[in-house]
Amino acid sequence: MTTRPADTGSAPTAVPRAPVPSPTDHLPDRWSGDLLDLDAYLARIGYEGPREPTLAVLRDLQRAHTTGIPFENVHAVLGRDLPLDLPSVEARLVHGGRGGYCFEHVVLFAAALERLGFRVTAMMGRISLGAPKVLPATHGLLAVTARDDAREWLCDVGYGAGPLGPVELADGAHAAYDGWRYRLERRPGAHGVDHWWLHQTAPDRGPSGWIDRHTFTLTEQYPIDYAVASHFVGTHPRSPFVRRLYAQRMTPEAHHGLDGLTLATTRPDGTRTMRELAPEALDGTLRELFGIALTEEELHAITAR
Repeated sequence: MTTRPADTGSAPTAVPRAPVPSPTDHLPDRWSGDLLDLDAYLARIGYEGPREPTLAVLRDLQRAHTTGIPFENVHAVLGRDLPLDLPSVEARLVHGGRGGYCFEHVVLFAAALERLGFRVTAMMGRISLGAPKVLPATHGLLAVTARDDAREWLCDVGYGAGPLGPVELADGAHAAYDGWRYRLERRPGAHGVDHWWLHQTAPDRGPSGWIDRHTFTLTEQYPIDYAVASHFVGTHPRSPFVRRLYAQRMTPEAHHGLDGLTLATTRPDGTRTMRELAPEALDGTLRELFGIALTEEELHAITAR
């Protein structure tokens, strides 16, 4: 059952968005939703509900996707090509039973939403996590509108750590899912372009109990934009994703994160446990905790690194 966002006691400020023609408005399926094996995708994430573009369905789809497909960067660590066309992403994440990083998740989720009749706008964000410097824009996320609700909703399915459901794309909006809490803030930017900040609760990060997770603008992105950013993330020697293994699995009860051989488990109340894995324990941990089954060749190559 989906937990509804918490009532903050005051209505957030809605996003002023004028209808501006898009250079690809004439392209009916920019995310290739017509090519998606929808039955296989829904089976992969364990979704058996209605197939209609409503807000209730959007909530349930995001929860199912976020908890059903893990985050991982095995292809990047092993130096393999990582094409972002839908058939390739579907082969890895759906039929291959593997996970992926943000762009793979977003391409797949956007195709499913497009196929079901939702209005989908792709955006690009910068991971911050309190960093004092500007980091590259290498995080994909979506703004989605349902047929029965005029509001836009932020759907961040590719971060690996929730949210388990959409967050209203409005200044001051709060959302809570199973104790995991998030809020959105809009800040003025240069040349009239506002910057949006997604914050999440982080009791271990200071007295405020919040940390800014990433920032983004409402500038629309297209598949080619994601392909360019993914090339940097998956191949550039300064990208952390090519240097060591990352894996994440989000559940209502806990977030599990693997950084190399360091395993961290975080609960909604902020409590965290950490332990170092022995190399021989990596295979079992990936299979049992993350749902990721590596081949013997992949496992050997990663542990060797």
